[in-house]
Amino acid sequence: MNSFTPTLPEQLIRQSVEGALAEDLGGGDITSTAIVDSASASTGTLRAEAYGVVAGIELARGVFKSVDPNLNFCPTMSDGDKVSADAVIFTVTGNSRAILVGERVALNFLQHLSGIATLTSQFCDVVRTYSVQIAATRKTTPGLRYLEKWAVTIGGGIPHRRDLSDGVLIKDNHLALCGGDVALACRQARKNLGSGLRVEVEVNSLEQLQAALDGAADIVLLDNMTVAEVESAVQLAQGKVMLEVSGGITFENVLGYAAAGPDIISIGLLTQSAPALPMSLDLVGC
Repeated sequence: MNSFTPTLPEQLIRQSVEGALAEDLGGGDITSTAIVDSASASTGTLRAEAYGVVAGIELARGVFKSVDPNLNFCPTMSDGDKVSADAVIFTVTGNSRAILVGERVALNFLQHLSGIATLTSQFCDVVRTYSVQIAATRKTTPGLRYLEKWAVTIGGGIPHRRDLSDGVLIKDNHLALCGGDVALACRQARKNLGSGLRVEVEVNSLEQLQAALDGAADIVLLDNMTVAEVESAVQLAQGKVMLEVSGGITFENVLGYAAAGPDIISIGLLTQSAPALPMSLDLVGC
């Protein structure tokens, strides 16, 4: 569960922007070329249309600067800032065609990542009175995992594993393919990988939790358990392992799960189903 840096790496910004612009631009912006004068200059103002948490400012900057280095990009917000409806997030001034080329890609990044940060922040706010962490999962958009998990951290959550090499997580299908012995699977993982990585195992019963304790797991993922079952699991574990809860977590039940006493609550919909934060970019000629 490595932490992500507060700012996105420059190389990642460059790679993400280049790929997104190539996808969107295709053979060129034929509409703007047809009806907007090549010498036209304008100012675009991006405003939020709802309350939320901003994430992706530097990606938006990267988009416009990649299209035209002479564009003047002036953010009024930083990643992690909370905005209300009609708040100005940035202005961009310069060649009108260039702004139009970058508009949709910049908004796609900002709206999507801000939506994830906003949803994460909302879950964190619900459980703020408990010492539990809200975590992402690997249910991410292919090619966007780092960005989406980074947005989770901007919203106050933790990213969980970056990829399959970033920690052991023995899930139900692993167990099905190696005899179903939870304790043995944990011991084998420890033996074959050494002590450098923490071993986590997914269980769905108190009996399997006990087996995980017997196998010296570091973290136990309580999968699709009821709140009452999680309470019993916390009592059984007695602080010997970290306990993570996952499966079917919603705004309606997350507080109950937090009160049950786990260390982590992982929520797939943070990255899988977060609604985009609505924003609009309006242009005015200079």
